[in-house]
Formats: sequence, structure tokens, C-alpha cells
Amino acid sequence: MPRMRRKGDLPEKPCAQCGKPFAWRKKWERVWDEVRYCSDRCRNEARTGRARSERPA
Repeated sequence: MPRMRRKGDLPEKPCAQCGKPFAWRKKWERVWDEVRYCSDRCRNEARTGRARSERPA
């Protein structure tokens, strides 16, 4: 049985839309190099072309 990893030891990368860092998830194991967004919301906003500066405060 493989040893458990701490969440802090997992790889991270910044979201292409919001810039927040997000950590590796098991479901992204095979496609980690292709993952660009931290959430469905960021992916949808990127498709519609909404930039972070265009959001109302």
C-alpha cells in the first residue's frame, strides 16, 4: 500500500483565469499538464472572455 501524502506536498499551479494557486487532485492524475483552471466557474469565465478586471466589485 502506498504511503499517504500530505496536502502540502502535492504539486500546485496558478489558475489561468483568477491567478489563485490550486493543488493536484486524484481525478486530474492523467491530465495534470492540461489542467489550467481551478474551477468550472473560472473555465466558463475564460470562455466568455470575462477578465478579472471586468468583474463588478
